[in-house]
Amino acid sequence: MAVDYTVIVVYLAGMLAMGWWGMRRARSKSEFLVAGRRLGPAMYSGTMAAIVLGGASTIGGVGLGYQYGLSGAWMVFTIGLGLLALSVFFSARIARLKVYTVSEMLDLRYGGGRAGIISGVVMWAYTLMLAVTSTIAYATIFDVLFDMHRTAAIVLGGSIVVAYSTLGGMWSITLTDMVQFVVKTVGVLLLLLPIAVVKAGGFGEMKAQLPTEYFDPLGIGGETIFTYVLIYTFGMLIGQDIWQRVFTARSDRTAQWGGTVAGTYCLAYALAGAVIGTAARVLYPKLGSADDAFATIVKDELPVGVRGLVLAAALAAVMSTSSGALIACATVANNDIWSRLRGRTAEGERDEVRGNRAFILLMGLAVIAAAIAIDNVVEALTVAYNLLVGGLLVPILGGLVWKRGTVYGALASVVAGGLAVVVLMATHGILANEPVYYGLLASLAAYVIVSLATPATDAAVLAAWRERLAGRSPELASEPVPASQ
Repeated sequence: MAVDYTVIVVYLAGMLAMGWWGMRRARSKSEFLVAGRRLGPAMYSGTMAAIVLGGASTIGGVGLGYQYGLSGAWMVFTIGLGLLALSVFFSARIARLKVYTVSEMLDLRYGGGRAGIISGVVMWAYTLMLAVTSTIAYATIFDVLFDMHRTAAIVLGGSIVVAYSTLGGMWSITLTDMVQFVVKTVGVLLLLLPIAVVKAGGFGEMKAQLPTEYFDPLGIGGETIFTYVLIYTFGMLIGQDIWQRVFTARSDRTAQWGGTVAGTYCLAYALAGAVIGTAARVLYPKLGSADDAFATIVKDELPVGVRGLVLAAALAAVMSTSSGALIACATVANNDIWSRLRGRTAEGERDEVRGNRAFILLMGLAVIAAAIAIDNVVEALTVAYNLLVGGLLVPILGGLVWKRGTVYGALASVVAGGLAVVVLMATHGILANEPVYYGLLASLAAYVIVSLATPATDAAVLAAWRERLAGRSPELASEPVPASQ
């Protein structure tokens, strides 16, 4: 494994080096949090694909393929569909807002900070749990690589992500994500996929060895697919981690077309993971856990060097999601919660960078501690997405498409949806489908009823909102002019 170890160590050292390089570019709040809003189509597409395709999409996607066959692609497929929907219908308008967080968007749309701080708390909980689940995944990969204890693996992987994220903010994360995107493409799509199929004897042998339902596109079940759409497709539309990448685009056209490319890539990645998992089922029909399929086929079937690269690809998938969730969590904690609690005060650009850097470090330590304490990745991820979709989907999308929505309707929607999700997870179980179903219904009903029962949003607020959406607000004059990228 010496060659494989060398590949991994070089990769990790490269991540830290890019963090140091990014620190030299991140000299303002805009540079630190949204890469100066200067990413061109190539970098935007690569980094967006990197953040949405994490450990769950790679290790979990292969595991679902092992368990259900080709229909195991649906989880990652719905992530791609969500990214496509965001890019085609909403990303241009989101990019033109020139904000830093989802809660700032709610403030602009509804007026005042009453909806923003509550939504900030919900979004913070979501991004924190998303970062925790990604960090937990380090344990699986480092266990395969170095036979390392779970806690040590989490501390090692988490420390590297926290280090480069704290140093350079979004610039460091963007640079590392581009490398991670290339490594994932080569490692998973170009190497592991064809090798796995060949080792399993080709598609003909796979069909002969496995039941026919493994090749049924809907074999995983209609209700499961519907739940994936609610959680992941809609989750892609409103997550701070995703929106913060949209904010990095240098133009609304870049956000729209670059995101469409990234979404299409996700669809291909989904199918690849399912095929790899199906091949693993032929090769190892009696694994103790479906999630072991990825590590097992990599460890046993790939040649030296290639194995190290594919494991680096899995590590890249985990680290890209983890770093994106971490900076999103810190941005929300500092800009939406802490700044509101202490009252907004004018700060210099350097002070704002220092403050955001401190919050990334603080949130990073909290994520590592939580990852050590939590065992069940699926439950943690489910809690995160249930809170996000049940509590925030309706007021966010409602604000974008329905001008009659009011701040009181948004507040009622967040509270009703969030409470319904929490209560139903407690009574029906975290992994039940009911929390997100009824949470969404409660959120929608509260939004519509309370909005219609309260005075319409002030005309001046709506006029300023429309100007902002169109990119014509005079407040945007202070934004740096995007440079060529």
